[in-house]
Amino acid sequence: MKKHILNYTKEELEKEINPKFRVKQIFSWVYHKRVKSFHEMKNIPKDLRSKLDKEFTIYKSEIVSKQVSKDGSIKYLFKLFDNHTIETVLLKMKDKEYNDDGSIKHLEKYTICVSSQVGCKVGCAFCLTAKGGFIRDLSAGEIVEQVLQIYNDNNLEANRRVNIVYMGMGEPLDNLDNLAKAIKIFSDLDALSISPHRQTVSTSGLSTKIDKLAKLDLGINLAISLHAVDDELREKLMPINKAYNISSIMDAVRRFPVNLRKKVMFEYLIIKDINDDLESAKKLVKLLNGIPSKVNLIYFNPYEGSPFKRPSDEDVKRFQKYLLDKGVICTIRESKGLDISAACGQLREQNLTLGA
Repeated sequence: MKKHILNYTKEELEKEINPKFRVKQIFSWVYHKRVKSFHEMKNIPKDLRSKLDKEFTIYKSEIVSKQVSKDGSIKYLFKLFDNHTIETVLLKMKDKEYNDDGSIKHLEKYTICVSSQVGCKVGCAFCLTAKGGFIRDLSAGEIVEQVLQIYNDNNLEANRRVNIVYMGMGEPLDNLDNLAKAIKIFSDLDALSISPHRQTVSTSGLSTKIDKLAKLDLGINLAISLHAVDDELREKLMPINKAYNISSIMDAVRRFPVNLRKKVMFEYLIIKDINDDLESAKKLVKLLNGIPSKVNLIYFNPYEGSPFKRPSDEDVKRFQKYLLDKGVICTIRESKGLDISAACGQLREQNLTLGA
């Protein structure tokens, strides 16, 4: 099997390609011009192009399904080389704006939500991804390729600044080595030059691996999928809490190096009549005491067969108001893609059911 060139950092590729300056040229063709074939690399000698074509491949996945929401969000289903599938989502956070004279004030702002595994080991009760179980980790190249394919499909310029959130299918910290490598490749100035400060790792709270991530000092943002404020409820929603309880997570977060301008994001999925009460809000304020934090309230996205329900706007806003009144920065995540398969794992599950 050919090697995946997207799986290589510049330093790794320099060990296989001589002279080394050719690697920077190759990166330019792959990440900036985004060619599909090594034979398109016109300033690379023909013999080197042939060597690359014989030993490497650029893309190893294909888009097999795509759903476009009326809000501009796009959900992709990728088929990997071994026929397994993963989901990736392009979220349009802001529309293009124009000045009075018709010139562009600023371009659209995007966040790309990428997967790190095929399936997931965590088994959250509210997540459809858990239904399919865990199959395998993604390589760094497979993580990187999700973003490149989306750039290609939307004709985004190589220097376009997007935000990347590692919170698609899978638990990112369960695949820490490949995750860290992908972060480095994305941030390389000769690749997509996406600053680590624009990359957020969202974890269900593997406290020992949060410490390992901290030691790597990658400069990324950290987000904790909390979703409950006591161990009893969190164990029901997220069985992994038995191994990594709330106390251990909070201790690890306090040890995590946070940029002075940044805060640790705590994601709180609000489920009707489960964790949407003010008593939970009070406990959450106590948990966050002393941590530079921001809470992101997320509406549960319902899907067929789920026992959980979407909370009311009134309850979510009341929850937010309590946190704000106590001095906790708190936002409500705007629901995206409600008219498509918005729930994580939903598009993949639909295609598996249809035998795609």
